[in-house]
Amino acid sequence: MIDFIYNLLAAIGYTHPLHPPFTHIPMGMTIGAFLFILASFKREELEKTAFYCLILALIFAPVVSILGLMDWQHRYLGAWRPLIIAKMILAVVFIILLALAVYLRYKEKAGKKALILVYALCLATATALGYIGGQLVFG
Repeated sequence: MIDFIYNLLAAIGYTHPLHPPFTHIPMGMTIGAFLFILASFKREELEKTAFYCLILALIFAPVVSILGLMDWQHRYLGAWRPLIIAKMILAVVFIILLALAVYLRYKEKAGKKALILVYALCLATATALGYIGGQLVFG
């Protein structure tokens, strides 16, 4: 099935991995969420923008993870490398942290300082995922 998708895309001229172009959505939204929640100390309405950014990140993170698994199977033939294992673990942690942040904000279970901490953990995990991805591609 995976080969069928890649072969179909190659037939129309797209031969690149599927994962990298989509990673920018949850990563960018996570960066934005962190910056917006910090800015919300001056302008309260930006806290809602931060929340919406995290919702988008949470929607796209599983999609990006699935595309990453597909690229891993297709390009690396499913080889279990230490960086791949680390990336898979961090991807799960990232999705859990995003879900926690969205839940805490939606249910109003945490104050702003606690939310900032969870948003910062999301950002740190996203940064680590990006770094490891760069190591996989560029060494």
